[in-house]
Amino acid sequence: MALFRKSRERIVKRGADTGAVEEQEVRKVGRETVTIRRIRSAEPEPAAPPAEKERKERRRKPRDDRRPDSARRGGRSRRFEEVVIPPPETERKQMLIRRTPHQTQIVVLEGALLVEHYLARSDRLSLAGNVYLGKVRNVLPGMEAAFVDFGEAKNGVLYAGDVHLHAKDTNGGRRTPRIEKALKVGDEVLVQVVKDAMGHKGARLTNQISLAGRYLVLAPESEMRGISRRLDDEERARLRRIVGDLRPEGFGAIVRTAAEGATEAEIEDDIRNLRAVWEHIAAEAPKGGAPRILHEEPPLVLRVIREHFTGDFRRLLIDDAEIHRQVVEYLETTDPDLVPKVRFYEDEMPLFERFHIEDQLRKALDRKVWLPSGGHIVIDRTEALTVVDVNTGRFVGHSNLEETVLQNNLEAAEEIAHQLRLRDIGGIIVIDFIDMENAKNREAVLLRLREELAKDKTRTQVFEVSHLGLVEMTRKNVSEGLLESFSHVCPECGGRGVVLYEEAATSGSPIPPDVDEAAP
Repeated sequence: MALFRKSRERIVKRGADTGAVEEQEVRKVGRETVTIRRIRSAEPEPAAPPAEKERKERRRKPRDDRRPDSARRGGRSRRFEEVVIPPPETERKQMLIRRTPHQTQIVVLEGALLVEHYLARSDRLSLAGNVYLGKVRNVLPGMEAAFVDFGEAKNGVLYAGDVHLHAKDTNGGRRTPRIEKALKVGDEVLVQVVKDAMGHKGARLTNQISLAGRYLVLAPESEMRGISRRLDDEERARLRRIVGDLRPEGFGAIVRTAAEGATEAEIEDDIRNLRAVWEHIAAEAPKGGAPRILHEEPPLVLRVIREHFTGDFRRLLIDDAEIHRQVVEYLETTDPDLVPKVRFYEDEMPLFERFHIEDQLRKALDRKVWLPSGGHIVIDRTEALTVVDVNTGRFVGHSNLEETVLQNNLEAAEEIAHQLRLRDIGGIIVIDFIDMENAKNREAVLLRLREELAKDKTRTQVFEVSHLGLVEMTRKNVSEGLLESFSHVCPECGGRGVVLYEEAATSGSPIPPDVDEAAP
């Protein structure tokens, strides 16, 4: 029986040039079949001018240098490390409070610039911070959540991660309890409102109670500890020592920015008051009767004073006598040094008109915001996130394209941070800056954005530039933003912003001409 040996190809010559031309030829050499490859080097291209050569290099690698290191390595993205930037010094701040028959508005100015706005409407009160005894109405293991009736029109949602895990609950080694094991339909549970109801979503609830005071936040049955990062290291060390000595056993504590310069006696009084509030809640909860309220936060005006009005404010102007009295009484018991800064506004010119607040609010409600050099940003809200687009607009620059784009993006970074703070936009935010070739310029824009966001007391996180050149960030979402507070969905288009012609799509009816196009 004959044996047949499989012929193997022999490499006669191998080329190394990436642009080489290869030719193949099969020949019989004796009893073997040999494949001969001839490789000829490609002819060199004529030398290109420096400018043309640079353009070719950019086309060859348009985005590779702006991808994260982990993406270029082809591995898993590295864990995000938050960059902590101390808040920069701002211009002298002042707070204004205007009361009308239907609402109360609180605004914060840095110099002449409006940076924060808070709204308390008489027909819609904020429930954030209130503590209730609720009743579980539904448990959804697939969503790891339960819906709790706490006395409002819409049930609140309580996620498994927000259920307090007592030390006696081993839960099989799991840090987060299974919602169906932790709660049953009909159970009475102690809950606190974390986020007000927005749109079709009910309020966000938590079973991990925290009580806010002037100088710190006290968390019963918790070991969490923290100090505001807006304070310098020396002050943080002083407050850490004081709170470490005064903190009750079994309570966690987070020190606020307002505690800067506070004495040990003032902090002790704050802890004593918060502990008394918790003792009242703990005594009322076992009595049942859900749903019912156990602890109600003070009005929005006093909450804003408690959390934001500190010694770096120049003054606080109030145009209503009753609110002025409440604020003075509150500060006399918590921070008497700030009382001289509170003034009753009695001028004939309206308070907001004098400080040009109305004009700045109108601009803050607009979709497009112009930049100093002529560029602009466009802010669009969607169901899942907010998109910010940066454009050069009328700005043409002076020296070259890269410098023009850099200046426009730096201005946009400042304005975006300002608008997010003023409009109180929360959730996921995606920013489309104009493309920059220089990596240092991209880092400079990110740094400017982080520096401006450091002025915002609301927690934010800014991530690196994505593969598509987008900047992704998050901002804590607690309540409705400025736009949502002064608008409602259009009944004609349902919020889509377009006029639909369904008959044209389904039955072929003609589409009416556009009004602008039909006009002579």
